[in-house]
Amino acid sequence: MLTTRNPATGEVLQTYDELGSSEIEAALARARSVFDDWRLSGLDRRAALLDRLAEVFDANAERLARQATLEMGKTIASARAEVRKCAALFRHLAQEGPAMLAEERWTLVDGGTARGVWLPLGPVLAVMPWNFPYWQVARFMGPAILAGNVGLLKHASIVQGCAALIEEMAIEAGAPAGLFANLPIGSGPVADIIADDRIAAVTLTGSEGAGRAVAGAAGKALKKVVLELGGSDPFIVMPSADMGAAVEAAVKARIQNTGQSCICGKRMIVEASVYDAFLDRFSTAMRAVKAGDPFDDATDMGPLSRFEQRDTVIQQLEKARQEGASLLFGGEALDRPGAFMSAGVLTDVPLDSETAREEIFGPVAQVYRAEGIDDVLRIANAIPYGLGSAVFTQDETEKACFVRDIEAGMTAFNQILASAPEAPFGGIKRSGHGRELSRHGLHEFMNLKTVMESA
Repeated sequence: MLTTRNPATGEVLQTYDELGSSEIEAALARARSVFDDWRLSGLDRRAALLDRLAEVFDANAERLARQATLEMGKTIASARAEVRKCAALFRHLAQEGPAMLAEERWTLVDGGTARGVWLPLGPVLAVMPWNFPYWQVARFMGPAILAGNVGLLKHASIVQGCAALIEEMAIEAGAPAGLFANLPIGSGPVADIIADDRIAAVTLTGSEGAGRAVAGAAGKALKKVVLELGGSDPFIVMPSADMGAAVEAAVKARIQNTGQSCICGKRMIVEASVYDAFLDRFSTAMRAVKAGDPFDDATDMGPLSRFEQRDTVIQQLEKARQEGASLLFGGEALDRPGAFMSAGVLTDVPLDSETAREEIFGPVAQVYRAEGIDDVLRIANAIPYGLGSAVFTQDETEKACFVRDIEAGMTAFNQILASAPEAPFGGIKRSGHGRELSRHGLHEFMNLKTVMESA
């Protein structure tokens, strides 16, 4: 049984029966059958379905947004924006995707020719998290449909209502039954599903532990896998930065989605000459953050996704203090119903501590003082993760240095890092491998078949 709760109140929303082995078998058989037809469909048909899916998401935006806010606590404004972003991705793929799948041609040294043809792989299993319950799914769902694949979704247990709505939207848009299917299951059956010969590939967004488990199962079955495993992104402020813009972005990074975003800066690394000014202004702004009803437009951030997540963050902060860090303020459970906590700031975090190396998935920032650009880079790279990074500087030489030397899959200058349909998304090191979005994400689960012809 899967249970969803409203983290703003703690009340149970709904319970869902998990699929049994026979029902999973039926879903896999249907996925393979649908794939045998869908892979032969033309790009025009696939693109038209994505266009309709965008329309359906827009038409049901309020319903979708309310479900996300109810199940995981994000503000209604951010939930609406997430739904709009999904629709934008579907439209982008419908309009630009076919050109991304155009054949490539080469002339060979022996006088012959070769061409590369993009072909689908088959049913793809997606294991997705709760923090962006629609956007995370759309990033795999849209490319799967356009590629000619079939999508099977194992969503997080706490957003099963969102998962069911996504499948409903696909059916309403005219997708063949089984082209995109939600599997209401726990983690237990996942390894067996990955091992099944009808599953062609796997994608996961989640924790490092979940990534190891899924990658291990996929490796054992010799199947392609794409992993996005989060991180503890550096947010760097250099002397030439626009301080007002840097502070505003830093606050947004830490309270967006109540700090539950993989790519929003978590470790603020500030050059010594501007450290005091930044910390003073940043602390003032963080103290003013209003946590409250996520349906109230005046609220800055809602509750964390569940009580266990809030307690994990509070335990991490206690460990940080034991390791020698200073909690300047905040990071406390609020005296009200729901999984709420206050925004907080940690300083003096020892670089050799566990706190410095792990991700705090909540509205608390770590702030580090760095003595020059080499020290900034040393602190930025002193963790096992490498997803994203943000840098505030006006110096072009520094920009070139950060592009070259920050160990991350993505870097944003003078803005918070964000995903976009047009740009590849993914990390290095323990933040995973492979890419989502753009033509690179579209190609991840496709067969680039080389076709050679004589002269």
